[in-house]
Amino acid sequence: MSAQHLDASVAAVFDRLEPLLPTISKPIQYVGGELNSVIKEWGSVDVRWALMYPDAYEVGLPNQGVQILYEVLNERDWLMAERTYAVFPDMEALMREHDIPQFTVDSHRPVRAFDLFGISFSTELGYTNMLTALDLAGIPLHAVDRGDEDPIVLAGGHSAFNPEPIADFIDAAVLGDGEEIVLKISDVVREWKAEGRPGGRDEVLMRLASSGSVYVPKFYDVTYLPDGRIQRVAPNRPGVPWRVTKHTLMDLDQWPYPKNPLVPLAETVHERYSVEIFRGCTRGCRFCQAGMITRPVRERSLQTIGEMVDNGLKKSGFEEVGLLSLSSADHTEIGEVAKQLGDRYEGSNTSLSLPSTRVDAFNITLANEFSRNGRRSGLTFAPEGGSERLRKVINKMVTEEDLIRTVAAAYSHGWRQVKLYFMCGLPTETDEDVMQIGELAKKVIETGREVSGRKDIRCTVSIGGFVPKPHTPFQWAAQLDHETTDERLRKLRSSVQSDKRFGRAIGFRYHDGKPGTIEGLLSRGDRRVGRVIEAVWRDGGRFDGWSEHFSYDRWAQGAVEALADEPVDLDWYTTREREYAEVLPWDHLDAGLDRDWLWEDWQDAIDPDGAIEVEDCRWTPCFDCGVCPQMDTEIQIGPTGKTLLPLSVV
Repeated sequence: MSAQHLDASVAAVFDRLEPLLPTISKPIQYVGGELNSVIKEWGSVDVRWALMYPDAYEVGLPNQGVQILYEVLNERDWLMAERTYAVFPDMEALMREHDIPQFTVDSHRPVRAFDLFGISFSTELGYTNMLTALDLAGIPLHAVDRGDEDPIVLAGGHSAFNPEPIADFIDAAVLGDGEEIVLKISDVVREWKAEGRPGGRDEVLMRLASSGSVYVPKFYDVTYLPDGRIQRVAPNRPGVPWRVTKHTLMDLDQWPYPKNPLVPLAETVHERYSVEIFRGCTRGCRFCQAGMITRPVRERSLQTIGEMVDNGLKKSGFEEVGLLSLSSADHTEIGEVAKQLGDRYEGSNTSLSLPSTRVDAFNITLANEFSRNGRRSGLTFAPEGGSERLRKVINKMVTEEDLIRTVAAAYSHGWRQVKLYFMCGLPTETDEDVMQIGELAKKVIETGREVSGRKDIRCTVSIGGFVPKPHTPFQWAAQLDHETTDERLRKLRSSVQSDKRFGRAIGFRYHDGKPGTIEGLLSRGDRRVGRVIEAVWRDGGRFDGWSEHFSYDRWAQGAVEALADEPVDLDWYTTREREYAEVLPWDHLDAGLDRDWLWEDWQDAIDPDGAIEVEDCRWTPCFDCGVCPQMDTEIQIGPTGKTLLPLSVV
């Protein structure tokens, strides 16, 4: 490859881009230059990563996963990482017209010039945006058509636990925590490049696959039964493992990232410094993929949390700190964390927030600590199911008494607004279960009025459609069709709004059931679904996670056309219940969970005599889900008995 050609292919595109910026919406998202961003000399490193969150800048920039990997990679002097995001349709049209490729926001270099293109998916609805990015970058859509000049396209994030629907478009997928594995992958690529790229693209992919920790779809063949079910998934060459396992980072204190949080120039969805206080969750909610695939629980110590908050505020200038995890109030030392951080930042303009709280782990002392400096915004709780019976089915062990007691405490201590989150379409659900949501909301308002003596008490009910996810006990469940979902929610809404005493105090938010159906297709799909994704993208599908861009008709039509010659269709992937013996598309991808344990938990959920509840294994004996022995990991929790030092008040 001539030096001249090399220079042209890696040259920054900003000079061509800049004159176009005044003509598009939100141009600032393409400019880069954020506080704490990193730009390195192109020639000074051995391996180069382009990292993408496949959504708009305002959604993608705050993403913890991408920020952490960006920093971990850039800390090594032989590595560079730059970021790219999905471009809005107006920008896409201009880039095509002026022949400007998908570029990074850091140095505005073409994505195709990098060695690796890593895409982090937290939702499946970002798949079409990935295709736009590949196409704009000049990277062939299908992995089989790529040559040695093209980057290795890697998928990660929660949706990578079933990457089969995008298997045709990616070269590899990584399951689990990314901090350590991105460095191992970089090592493999560095060595291969240093040796003169022997064996080309296939050789480097083979080296990654044979490690047992990177999934390369093209090294596996899928065969189908006449009725459309999978017959088997098997390696198609020696040295490729039958199962690929997830990564688990065991000592979070050793990885206190992000240390240098990116501060956006444009407004983003979260304007705060976020600290992940623990990873994993063992509450065992049967619908929750995040809780299942991130086991076991690993807590950050009180000291590390304190140091991260102190450093993050100094480096970023943010005024809000979010203490993140799947269930933050479950941290063993959450009371101490709240009190000591509250003491430290008393009287300053720094506010603390706890975004996810369980009803039964919440207490007023905690809430008061968190609102010491800040305004009393609303409190959010997620009972998930409207009736006690349904909450047992999903293993969300929250009683009506728990909820009423908690909101009574909140309203009596000066809170005026509570938000409740529920799901519609859960297994075994009836119309009556959904109507119970309204009854619960009315009781909440009644209690609030009683204890506070005020009339201006509000409660917002937010409802999402349930989508069965891989690696959960509900992975075998039938998804409720969108017509029934919408009908149930319509009944609920009219019954709440027609109530003269409470109707006006209860806000009601829900999406229609159609996007959930498509999410269901993408989350439990197999390789044949890739054709649907491509058909939708070619028909103009972009930003499917945004209601204003999403088109159900486009997806339904795409599925009809792309699956015309197959014995399967949209309903087959969504509203059909699976049997134990069926090979699921992700069975060869190991999240650590024992398949039989998941099946038994599914049977416990739908037990005809009433669902059987399972305790949190953090505080009770092990239930043998398989994660700890299989992954050679263990639950790590406090208390440590330590305190934040120094406790000098800011």
